[in-house]
Amino acid sequence: MFTRKHILTKLQTQIESNENIVGVAVGSGMAARYAAIGGADFLLALSAGQYRNMGRSSLSSYFCYGNNNNIVMEMGVYSLLPIAKNIPVLFGLLASDPSIHMYEYIKTIQQKGFSGIVNFPTLSLIDGNFRLALEAEGTSFHSEVEAIKIAHDLDMFTVAFVTTPDETKLMLEAGADVICVHLGLTKGGLLGAKKYIPIETAKDFTRQIFTICNDYSPKVIKMVYAGPANTPLDVQYMYQYTECQGYIGGSTFDRIPVEDSIINTVQAFKNRLSLDTTSPIVNNFMNQANCIDSIKRFIANNYEKEIQLKDIAIELHISPSYLSTKFKKETGVSFSKYLIKYRIERAKELLRTKVNCCKVIAEDVGYPDYAQFSKIFKKYVGLSPLEYQKHSSLKN
Repeated sequence: MFTRKHILTKLQTQIESNENIVGVAVGSGMAARYAAIGGADFLLALSAGQYRNMGRSSLSSYFCYGNNNNIVMEMGVYSLLPIAKNIPVLFGLLASDPSIHMYEYIKTIQQKGFSGIVNFPTLSLIDGNFRLALEAEGTSFHSEVEAIKIAHDLDMFTVAFVTTPDETKLMLEAGADVICVHLGLTKGGLLGAKKYIPIETAKDFTRQIFTICNDYSPKVIKMVYAGPANTPLDVQYMYQYTECQGYIGGSTFDRIPVEDSIINTVQAFKNRLSLDTTSPIVNNFMNQANCIDSIKRFIANNYEKEIQLKDIAIELHISPSYLSTKFKKETGVSFSKYLIKYRIERAKELLRTKVNCCKVIAEDVGYPDYAQFSKIFKKYVGLSPLEYQKHSSLKN
């Protein structure tokens, strides 16, 4: 468990360095692992994350499909905390759960290893007659405020989702470390929200909430959650026009990217590829099952021509980024460096054995621009091509 002081010190240091804070709402150990590798500052264990893994909308958290706190506790203890050992994990608490004693349950959350809490599912996302009925029978946002206050008194890190100025004031008084303006369920993808506020409206509303934060508690960390902001460009807009210091997302990180990847990958395997059998790249691959060996063979046979990894990847129907990573993993060097070294070694051989001028040899190894070839050659060999040729001839 990370202490509240440790988390706040780290986040404040990032803010002072003008770095963005990122919180990722997850529902599986896999999402937790990769979010941490990607640089997330903290994770939020939310029942919505598990429902997304089940192929459901995040809105499922608001239905009686299961006990929210039991879901989060089991998921957190068995799937997230063992994986996310180097990053704080916050418990998504349904504060209005009638089966818990608030103080004792939050103590249990702390003892299990969670570094803090966040009020989710939050009543702030419920409005209309249903909200009025809930409030009338005693299920109110005030229970979420109480939970944040208890966690704060227990020296736990707290994130408060808010949607109105009044909710913001209550959470600031409770001692919330982060005020996160919840802009609604995330748009985008197959399961995303079909109705959402425009990004301009989100900006204006966020500025209103952050003004209250500055008036009541200037040091509180100010963040936004998803809604219409589900791309880096959207969030940059919020950073530019509000005092936003960070972004929390769920579907943005663990649903939308997965939807596209799985659909495209399955379709790629399902469809019979139309391979160009006249292509030397494809022929090399078909005659040699290891694609990296086939690329190396292709380079050996075509080094004098223009060669780009992305062109090879397109012909083989492989992602360029995947092929680049695989090539470096198997050879120990990047594709571009391997190609340069191969061409330089071939040039050294020609300079030692041929009487051709250096410019011709440069073209023979794939460098029509002699100045570029000379610069690269000297960088790797320590001599210019002409110096190397003269030195080699003296030895012979």
